[in-house]
Amino acid sequence: MNRFCDLADFSIDELRALLKLAGKLEREPEPRALQGKVLALLFLNPSLRTLTSFQAAMVRLGGSSFVVSPEMSIHRLEYRNGIVMDGVAAEHIREAVPVIASYGHAMGIRVVADRHSLELDLADRQFRELAALVDVPLINMESAVNHPCQGLADWKTLDELGIPGNGGRFVLSWVYHPEPLPFAVPAAVLHMASMRGMKVVVLRPPGFELPESIMRKAREAAQRAGGSISETPDRREAMQGAHVIYAKSWSSTRQYENRRADEALRREHMTWCIAENWFENARPDCRFMHCLPVRRGVEVDDSILDGSRSVVIKEAKNRMVAQMAVLHQMLGG
Repeated sequence: MNRFCDLADFSIDELRALLKLAGKLEREPEPRALQGKVLALLFLNPSLRTLTSFQAAMVRLGGSSFVVSPEMSIHRLEYRNGIVMDGVAAEHIREAVPVIASYGHAMGIRVVADRHSLELDLADRQFRELAALVDVPLINMESAVNHPCQGLADWKTLDELGIPGNGGRFVLSWVYHPEPLPFAVPAAVLHMASMRGMKVVVLRPPGFELPESIMRKAREAAQRAGGSISETPDRREAMQGAHVIYAKSWSSTRQYENRRADEALRREHMTWCIAENWFENARPDCRFMHCLPVRRGVEVDDSILDGSRSVVIKEAKNRMVAQMAVLHQMLGG
């Protein structure tokens, strides 16, 4: 494996093999598998789980890692191309990324959507430009429209819970958040559930439709796997017989480049906070999933997070375990 940037780059059998390896490494650790190997981690936006889970994964496999981020004592970086660097930035990303990559046997990059252009963010331009500068194995640790590491970990979580692929009902629900969030996680988990062949329902208020390119990619995956995808603003309809509800906020496609209009639209739906009454039509054992971090009392009630439905801690642990499998395949041979 040379790159882990999108679950769509792999067949279902290949992903299941990765998940099988993850389970094996969880049961039977290999503390010398990556001895002497170094993972370079570039974080261009903050992280808790992604940062610590990759560091822990490398240590558990006998390797090491180092982290570079703008919050550290590094030069200010310039991202724009074709400009005269006579401002505050002392180094261009076009030099910084190859240098960082040269210090590691593999590299992980995390960026977020800059929200200046929906078209460019949907094309994942920033991540693709940075990826083109890397000549070692590369991992997408989150980009404008993808988060394959989260998708793989959530697949493992669903498997552990015994939630079926074909026949399982997966509800991806928009929830209120005071900030406009990117499409990366909803796009990744939508595609993941579709690859599993699940009956996927996107529950969202008007104005928060996911972009057509994201929906089309997921529909094609669902068709290949024998699943389906539908959308609705009706909670009761969406939750009918649901095995799992996955909560995540995302920006308004209609107001993507207008932050104030997006905020005004979101504030119309502040009641979209998941509580026990959301589960009235669901299966009795319906589970609650969220990638974290989560805002208590804003996205979901404390009673759900602290109750038996929640599997958010299991998901977070599976980030590390799933990434161990990726790193093992990428660097361990």
